[in-house]
Amino acid sequence: MSTAENRPAERMMFQLNLRRRGISDQAVLRAMDEVPREAFVEPRDRGDAFRDTALGIACGQTISQPFVVAYMTGQLELKPEHRVLEIGTGSGYQAAILAKLCRQVVSIERFRTLADSARKRLQKLRCDNVEVVVGDGFAIPAALGQFDRIMVTAAMEQIPEALTGRLEPDGILIAPVGPHHRVQTLVRLVRTAAGFKRKDLVDVRFVPALPGIAQEL
Repeated sequence: MSTAENRPAERMMFQLNLRRRGISDQAVLRAMDEVPREAFVEPRDRGDAFRDTALGIACGQTISQPFVVAYMTGQLELKPEHRVLEIGTGSGYQAAILAKLCRQVVSIERFRTLADSARKRLQKLRCDNVEVVVGDGFAIPAALGQFDRIMVTAAMEQIPEALTGRLEPDGILIAPVGPHHRVQTLVRLVRTAAGFKRKDLVDVRFVPALPGIAQEL
């Protein structure tokens, strides 16, 4: 498989495009540079791995465009000691980026096929601080505890208390909120002593977040 190191021009343009679109957090840019996106896309799409576009993966899901991955990651304001919950593992790409910036990532995926393949990719890349769990993103097991940050990578019509209640004080949650199969708004919630402070960020399009564990054929 071709790697980023073997494609220096594309790698440079990949970084330049992120900077041109306003990504300035050096830790996020470094993580985006270190994680090989081509390892997380379908074999047929590896030639497009450095393009700033979403790409299809198994189970009718997508790997988000690099700008959105970097933007959402930056909005979390991650610190090395943070514990992060991700809803929607998908290919595992976003989890790999998060893993470079925090202590632990717990990623929940409703499709067992995606969870299994993402786990293998992450293990191969030695992302040892990521735990991939097959489960329902709307019903987080109590045993998983509380989190400093939560990222949702699929569209929710509203953010459930099952998620907001898992945030530590001063915790941050970011999620695409809005109607399925239409434009959503990326929403940032901060848990304060007085409640949740909401900020609407940018318009996005994500696949729907659905309850339950998928019944795959």
